[in-house]
Amino acid sequence: MKEPSKVHIIAEAGTNHGGDPGMARHLVDIAVQSGADSVKFQIIYPDGLYLPEIFENGSYSKNEVFEARSRMMLSDTEWLELSRYCEGRGIPASASVFDIRGLLLLDSWNPPYIKIASCDLNFSELLKEAASHGRRIILSTGMATEAEIENAVGVLEKTGHRDIVLMHCVSAYPCPLQDMNLRFLEFLGQFGYPTGLSDHTESSLAAAVAVGMGVQYIEKHFTYDRSAQGFDHAYAMDPQSLTQYVNDIRDVESSLQPRPGKLSETEKTVAQRARRSLYAARDLKPGEVIQADDVLTVRPQHRLRPDDISRVLGAATHRPIRRYEPIPEDLIS
Repeated sequence: MKEPSKVHIIAEAGTNHGGDPGMARHLVDIAVQSGADSVKFQIIYPDGLYLPEIFENGSYSKNEVFEARSRMMLSDTEWLELSRYCEGRGIPASASVFDIRGLLLLDSWNPPYIKIASCDLNFSELLKEAASHGRRIILSTGMATEAEIENAVGVLEKTGHRDIVLMHCVSAYPCPLQDMNLRFLEFLGQFGYPTGLSDHTESSLAAAVAVGMGVQYIEKHFTYDRSAQGFDHAYAMDPQSLTQYVNDIRDVESSLQPRPGKLSETEKTVAQRARRSLYAARDLKPGEVIQADDVLTVRPQHRLRPDDISRVLGAATHRPIRRYEPIPEDLIS
């Protein structure tokens, strides 16, 4: 896959649809309006990720998370309809997958990438199966040690797969900025693959720094309402904040674009009024030798700069120079 020419921003909808296909489409619309490059969901079959019951102290009790995830599911048909809706809206769609069934469903969408969540970095069976589909794998590294990351990359590489993005992730929801450990991106970069940031902070500051460090992907959770009931709403960005987040990243990218020379046209214009030049302090007659008291070094900028003063002092005027007139260049030619 060709590397993106700009940072690829993933709008992470997760399971914030709550099992409502209409709300899932609404989340797609928010992602489109924000300017994100793709929208990502989480395909979770509860029996592929959780125990339905917890055995503890000799008895079973219902797993409330299993029950909640079951209520929030979209059907396979609804997922396929949602993928077609994304295609119609012109935004690539993908998902985090947590078992083989979810992976196969996602693959039927023809997604631009497969996301493996931090919790499954050490799930080699899923990594190998994901690699077998030949798509870009975006691998989050939350909760992982350096050794675990090296092992996961090795598992993928042993299959011959090399289309990998390593996402720095701190699994805290939300994550305080001071805990982001952004220098860890340098470790991930040593593998030779594109890097990214799975950002759980509550501003664009970490993302801005990460862009400056060369990441190519950024993932950000979003929701339609932070007060809604569910697992991820409280720390996700609302629609307005997501749009601002995307705009902030694009502004940072623009600021990092190289250009010939240091001065922009804006700076050149400001220099005209902000820089000093040499001006006559009094009327000067032809043939007068210019002394220090005869020169003002003030704004605005003209031809002769303050550093030309040593070449002006002691020079004889060739013509009359009026008070406050710029000292002419021919005095130092």
